[in-house]
Amino acid sequence: MRCVIIGAAPINNYKKIRSFLQPDDFVIVCDGGLNHIKKLRVKPNLIVGDFDSHKNPNLPIETIALPREKDDTDSVFALKTAISRGFKDFLFIGMIGARLDHGLGNLYMLIKCHEEGLKALMLDDYSEMQIVGKQEAYITDAYPYFSLLNITGLARGITIRDAKYPLENAQIKQDYQYGISNEVLPNKKAAVSVSEGQLLLIKVWK
Repeated sequence: MRCVIIGAAPINNYKKIRSFLQPDDFVIVCDGGLNHIKKLRVKPNLIVGDFDSHKNPNLPIETIALPREKDDTDSVFALKTAISRGFKDFLFIGMIGARLDHGLGNLYMLIKCHEEGLKALMLDDYSEMQIVGKQEAYITDAYPYFSLLNITGLARGITIRDAKYPLENAQIKQDYQYGISNEVLPNKKAAVSVSEGQLLLIKVWK
Protein backbone atom coordinates (compact mmCIF):
# COMPACT_ATOMS: atom_id res chain seq x y z
CA MET A 1 0.00 0.00 0.00
CA ARG A 2 1.20 3.51 -0.81
CA CYS A 3 1.14 6.35 1.70
CA VAL A 4 -0.03 9.77 0.51
CA ILE A 5 0.96 12.70 2.71
CA ILE A 6 -0.92 15.96 2.14
CA GLY A 7 0.55 19.25 3.30
CA ALA A 8 -0.83 22.78 3.59
CA ALA A 9 0.81 24.42 0.55
CA PRO A 10 -1.65 25.79 -2.04
CA ILE A 11 -3.01 23.50 -4.76
CA ASN A 12 -4.70 24.86 -7.88
CA ASN A 13 -4.51 21.94 -10.30
CA TYR A 14 -6.70 19.56 -8.31
CA LYS A 15 -7.79 17.60 -11.37
CA LYS A 16 -4.21 16.73 -12.30
CA ILE A 17 -3.27 15.86 -8.72
CA ARG A 18 -6.33 13.63 -8.35
CA SER A 19 -5.21 11.62 -11.39
CA PHE A 20 -2.28 10.31 -9.32
CA LEU A 21 -4.42 9.08 -6.43
CA GLN A 22 -5.39 5.45 -5.99
CA PRO A 23 -8.41 3.99 -4.12
CA ASP A 24 -6.26 1.99 -1.69
CA ASP A 25 -3.89 4.82 -0.73
CA PHE A 26 -3.29 5.33 2.98
CA VAL A 27 -3.80 9.08 3.42
CA ILE A 28 -2.09 11.18 6.09
CA VAL A 29 -3.24 14.80 6.23
CA CYS A 30 -1.03 17.38 7.93
CA ASP A 31 -2.80 20.27 9.64
CA GLY A 32 -3.64 22.81 6.90
CA GLY A 33 -3.74 19.99 4.38
CA LEU A 34 -7.27 19.46 5.69
CA ASN A 35 -8.27 22.37 3.43
CA HIS A 36 -7.59 20.15 0.42
CA ILE A 37 -9.42 16.94 1.26
CA LYS A 38 -12.80 17.88 -0.28
CA LYS A 39 -11.34 19.00 -3.61
CA LEU A 40 -8.96 16.04 -3.69
CA ARG A 41 -11.91 13.77 -2.82
CA VAL A 42 -9.97 11.81 -0.22
CA LYS A 43 -10.76 10.61 3.27
CA PRO A 44 -7.88 10.77 5.75
CA ASN A 45 -6.72 7.62 7.49
CA LEU A 46 -4.58 9.69 9.87
CA ILE A 47 -4.45 13.39 10.77
CA VAL A 48 -1.32 14.93 12.30
CA GLY A 49 -0.38 18.48 13.19
CA ASP A 50 -0.03 21.23 15.72
CA PHE A 51 -3.19 22.82 14.24
CA ASP A 52 -1.74 26.27 13.80
CA SER A 53 -3.08 26.53 10.23
CA HIS A 54 -6.33 24.57 10.63
CA LYS A 55 -8.55 23.91 13.60
CA ASN A 56 -8.51 20.34 14.87
CA PRO A 57 -11.66 18.93 13.21
CA ASN A 58 -12.09 16.29 15.94
CA LEU A 59 -13.20 13.72 13.40
CA PRO A 60 -13.63 10.01 14.30
CA ILE A 61 -10.25 9.41 12.63
CA GLU A 62 -6.90 8.68 14.27
CA THR A 63 -5.40 12.07 15.10
CA ILE A 64 -1.99 12.92 16.52
CA ALA A 65 -1.88 16.42 17.98
CA LEU A 66 1.64 17.83 18.09
CA PRO A 67 3.14 20.68 20.12
CA ARG A 68 3.84 23.87 18.18
CA GLU A 69 7.42 24.06 19.44
CA LYS A 70 9.21 21.00 18.04
CA ASP A 71 12.10 19.97 15.79
CA ASP A 72 10.06 18.13 13.14
CA THR A 73 7.60 19.93 10.90
CA ASP A 74 4.17 18.34 10.70
CA SER A 75 5.11 16.86 7.30
CA VAL A 76 8.38 15.36 8.54
CA PHE A 77 6.60 13.91 11.56
CA ALA A 78 4.01 12.36 9.23
CA LEU A 79 6.75 10.81 7.10
CA LYS A 80 8.59 9.39 10.12
CA THR A 81 5.33 7.98 11.46
CA ALA A 82 4.52 6.32 8.13
CA ILE A 83 8.02 4.82 7.87
CA SER A 84 7.69 3.43 11.40
CA ARG A 85 4.44 1.76 10.31
CA GLY A 86 6.16 0.00 7.41
CA PHE A 87 5.25 2.09 4.37
CA LYS A 88 7.81 2.01 1.57
CA ASP A 89 6.08 3.99 -1.19
CA PHE A 90 5.17 7.68 -0.78
CA LEU A 91 3.34 10.41 -2.66
CA PHE A 92 3.70 13.96 -1.30
CA ILE A 93 1.07 16.59 -2.14
CA GLY A 94 0.71 20.21 -1.02
CA MET A 95 4.37 20.55 -0.09
CA ILE A 96 5.63 23.35 -2.37
CA GLY A 97 4.20 26.84 -1.94
CA ALA A 98 5.07 30.47 -1.29
CA ARG A 99 7.15 29.71 1.81
CA LEU A 100 10.58 28.81 0.39
CA ASP A 101 11.81 27.54 3.76
CA HIS A 102 8.91 25.10 4.09
CA GLY A 103 9.17 24.07 0.45
CA LEU A 104 12.89 23.29 0.66
CA GLY A 105 12.43 21.48 3.96
CA ASN A 106 9.69 19.33 2.43
CA LEU A 107 11.79 18.71 -0.69
CA TYR A 108 14.46 17.07 1.42
CA MET A 109 11.96 14.43 2.50
CA LEU A 110 12.61 12.97 -0.95
CA ILE A 111 16.29 12.67 0.01
CA LYS A 112 15.39 10.92 3.26
CA CYS A 113 13.24 8.43 1.39
CA HIS A 114 15.93 7.81 -1.24
CA GLU A 115 18.64 7.23 1.37
CA GLU A 116 16.40 4.74 3.17
CA GLY A 117 15.65 2.85 -0.04
CA LEU A 118 12.05 4.02 -0.23
CA LYS A 119 10.07 5.07 -3.29
CA ALA A 120 8.86 8.68 -3.26
CA LEU A 121 7.29 11.20 -5.60
CA MET A 122 6.34 14.83 -4.88
CA LEU A 123 3.79 16.83 -6.89
CA ASP A 124 3.05 20.50 -7.27
CA ASP A 125 0.78 22.32 -9.74
CA TYR A 126 3.37 22.09 -12.51
CA SER A 127 5.53 19.02 -12.11
CA GLU A 128 6.62 15.73 -10.57
CA MET A 129 9.75 15.57 -8.43
CA GLN A 130 11.86 12.57 -7.47
CA ILE A 131 15.43 11.68 -6.57
CA VAL A 132 17.65 9.89 -9.07
CA GLY A 133 20.68 7.80 -8.11
CA LYS A 134 22.33 4.74 -9.56
CA GLN A 135 19.05 3.20 -10.68
CA GLU A 136 17.94 4.71 -13.98
CA ALA A 137 14.91 6.98 -14.05
CA TYR A 138 12.93 7.47 -17.24
CA ILE A 139 11.15 10.44 -18.80
CA THR A 140 8.78 10.11 -21.74
CA ASP A 141 8.23 12.77 -24.40
CA ALA A 142 4.84 13.48 -22.80
CA TYR A 143 6.77 15.93 -20.60
CA PRO A 144 7.85 19.07 -22.50
CA TYR A 145 10.82 19.64 -20.18
CA PHE A 146 12.77 17.99 -17.40
CA SER A 147 15.49 19.36 -15.14
CA LEU A 148 18.22 17.85 -12.98
CA LEU A 149 19.39 19.76 -9.91
CA ASN A 150 22.17 19.01 -7.44
CA ILE A 151 20.71 19.60 -3.97
CA THR A 152 23.02 17.38 -1.94
CA GLY A 153 26.54 18.51 -2.88
CA LEU A 154 27.61 15.33 -4.67
CA ALA A 155 26.53 14.33 -8.16
CA ARG A 156 29.09 12.64 -10.39
CA GLY A 157 28.96 10.07 -13.16
CA ILE A 158 25.77 11.58 -14.56
CA THR A 159 24.39 9.96 -17.69
CA ILE A 160 21.50 11.28 -19.78
CA ARG A 161 20.39 9.35 -22.86
CA ASP A 162 17.84 10.10 -25.59
CA ALA A 163 17.54 13.79 -24.65
CA LYS A 164 18.28 17.02 -26.49
CA TYR A 165 21.23 17.62 -24.16
CA PRO A 166 22.84 14.23 -23.42
CA LEU A 167 25.57 13.68 -20.85
CA GLU A 168 28.09 10.91 -20.27
CA ASN A 169 29.95 10.54 -16.96
CA ALA A 170 29.34 14.22 -16.17
CA GLN A 171 29.21 16.24 -12.97
CA ILE A 172 26.77 18.93 -11.83
CA LYS A 173 27.93 21.13 -8.97
CA GLN A 174 25.67 23.10 -6.67
CA ASP A 175 27.19 26.40 -7.80
CA TYR A 176 26.55 25.69 -11.50
CA GLN A 177 23.15 24.15 -12.17
CA TYR A 178 23.30 23.62 -15.94
CA GLY A 179 20.85 20.70 -16.01
CA ILE A 180 17.72 22.84 -16.33
CA SER A 181 15.09 22.56 -19.11
CA ASN A 182 16.27 19.52 -21.00
CA GLU A 183 13.95 17.85 -23.51
CA VAL A 184 13.22 14.25 -24.40
CA LEU A 185 13.85 13.44 -28.05
CA PRO A 186 10.61 12.91 -30.04
CA ASN A 187 9.19 9.39 -29.72
CA LYS A 188 11.94 8.45 -27.26
CA LYS A 189 12.19 7.78 -23.56
CA ALA A 190 15.09 9.58 -21.87
CA ALA A 191 17.09 7.77 -19.19
CA VAL A 192 18.96 9.41 -16.33
CA SER A 193 21.34 7.92 -13.75
CA VAL A 194 23.99 9.10 -11.27
CA SER A 195 26.87 6.83 -10.23
CA GLU A 196 27.90 8.94 -7.19
CA GLY A 197 25.41 10.92 -5.17
CA GLN A 198 21.96 11.90 -6.35
CA LEU A 199 20.04 14.52 -8.29
CA LEU A 200 16.60 16.02 -8.03
CA LEU A 201 14.66 15.18 -11.19
CA ILE A 202 11.80 17.54 -12.02
CA LYS A 203 9.48 16.45 -14.82
CA VAL A 204 7.43 19.41 -16.04
CA TRP A 205 3.86 18.94 -17.21
CA LYS A 206 2.31 20.55 -20.26
